[in-house]
Amino acid sequence: MSLNENLRNAKRQKNDEFYTQLSDIENELRHYTGHFSGKVVYCNCDDPRVSNFFHYFSYNFERLGLKKLITACYRNQERDLFSCHDSERAIWLEYNGNAKGGRVPEIGDIGIRKFEGDGDFRSAECIELLKQADIVVTNPPFSLFREYVAQLVRYGKEFLIVGSLNAVTYKEIFPLIKDNKMWLGVTPKGQDMLFDVPEGYTQELVANAKEGSAYRVVEGVVKGRLGNAAWFTNLDHRKRHDELVLYKRYSPEEYPTYDNYNAINVDKIAEIPMDWSGAMGVPGCTSDLLDFPSSGRL
Repeated sequence: MSLNENLRNAKRQKNDEFYTQLSDIENELRHYTGHFSGKVVYCNCDDPRVSNFFHYFSYNFERLGLKKLITACYRNQERDLFSCHDSERAIWLEYNGNAKGGRVPEIGDIGIRKFEGDGDFRSAECIELLKQADIVVTNPPFSLFREYVAQLVRYGKEFLIVGSLNAVTYKEIFPLIKDNKMWLGVTPKGQDMLFDVPEGYTQELVANAKEGSAYRVVEGVVKGRLGNAAWFTNLDHRKRHDELVLYKRYSPEEYPTYDNYNAINVDKIAEIPMDWSGAMGVPGCTSDLLDFPSSGRL
């Protein structure tokens, strides 16, 4: 069974418990440090006691100049990274920095509160926390990605989240990218992201998948490998302003038009015609069809 088939099965079972590695968080977040000063950060799809997102922001609270950090989890009061979500109630944590001025968070500085409900990001309780937030940073359930992004847009939140690169083709997501309301993060598309995965899923990977392709073993621990995972954001970053040097010009012979869409086909990014400002299909771009200005700026 392929990893994609495993992922589809996991989604059908609403098993989206793939936990982001601290190294991946650090590598992406270092490009956005200027956005966080004086801001309230909300991680609403993370068990705060074991989440690497909470670890990153709590240990970098003073350096980033955060105002407040809020993290929440779904139907879990256990410390186990992969709970069975068998608790009807969940908790959320609030961290306002080390009261003694230290850089390492202390237990006494972390406010632990219980939800009345299950901590679902769509619940009224979680929405009230969302309203307090300036920036949302988390790894939401891939199977609920459309709904999750729609909520962020509805409440006008800045965000930096992990999702499947396939999301760029979703009818709910593509218009946001096209209208410049959402874009990919800095981590290169297609770069491996490794995730902690549930024990049952780990056993399935080892038994049915190929090491190095579907998973990797890091210091004796099996990590799920998702080559199509990507960061999505509406926070500006330097890579968005890289100049794309174009040298070719449009000709109908070299750039045929699609039969079912008013766009030209371009085989490579480097061959985008500098004098074409319409829609085009370019392999390796953010989506199959993108509008590029004639200036050649991404």
